[in-house]
Amino acid sequence: MVQRLHYHLREVEPYINWLYFYHAWGLSGKSEQEKLSLRDEATRLLHQMDEVCMTHAAFGLFDANSDGDDLIAGGVRLPMLRQQTPGSDGLCLCLADFVRPLSSGTPDKVGIFATTVDVRLQEHHPDDPYLTMLSQTLADRLAEATAEKMHEEVRRTYWGYAPDEHLSIEELHREAFQGIRPAIGYPSLPDTSINFLIDRLIGMSDIGIRLTEHGAMRPHASVSGLMLSHPAAHYFDLGPIGLDQLSDYARRRDIPLPLMQKFLNFE
Repeated sequence: MVQRLHYHLREVEPYINWLYFYHAWGLSGKSEQEKLSLRDEATRLLHQMDEVCMTHAAFGLFDANSDGDDLIAGGVRLPMLRQQTPGSDGLCLCLADFVRPLSSGTPDKVGIFATTVDVRLQEHHPDDPYLTMLSQTLADRLAEATAEKMHEEVRRTYWGYAPDEHLSIEELHREAFQGIRPAIGYPSLPDTSINFLIDRLIGMSDIGIRLTEHGAMRPHASVSGLMLSHPAAHYFDLGPIGLDQLSDYARRRDIPLPLMQKFLNFE
């Protein structure tokens, strides 16, 4: 069953990771006064929009198993990619490694999610490029903050594998919780066309997300991905892949190789 959650901006405000907001503005290493001044302006804008805008999340918790380098969740096969160079632990990891294999005969569980913000939060202001950028960077942080809050509720209540979790916001941002939330477009999940499969599972349009022909999400301030609960699950950088793996991945995705090369910017 797909759950849809809708939050007032004030509900997700505490979950904003302002470090990434500062980074987007090129303020890393700048004075605290500069950072706080910009944060104050962003906060004022957030409070102005709180009565007319919301953020939105959709997620589903599906019976799942791994099958080689594929995940099978809710009857949909989601091919994954594997590291071709061992990491610091000496392993070549794939996200499918953190889900119980199909050969075990026992189903596991995987979460699929998407979050977004009301389009009005990203309004273009043709006469005020500063306000346009402020709105857009704030919207990006609110989409991520929505994912953070939703994931906390999933762990503690909806999935309930960590019912006694009580972490501070700082601990949440350090990802001190059990499990991971790999997002589409990030190092372990670089293929944005996976969004077409996620859409089949949770119906992104129901929270206002539409997909481009390459699987990019609109509004831009949107996040999608997986939720994995395995205690050993951790993030990793996929790194470069070879033509042999790309060809195998295209076959498993049932997508022509030239198109898959475009999806992954493979040269």
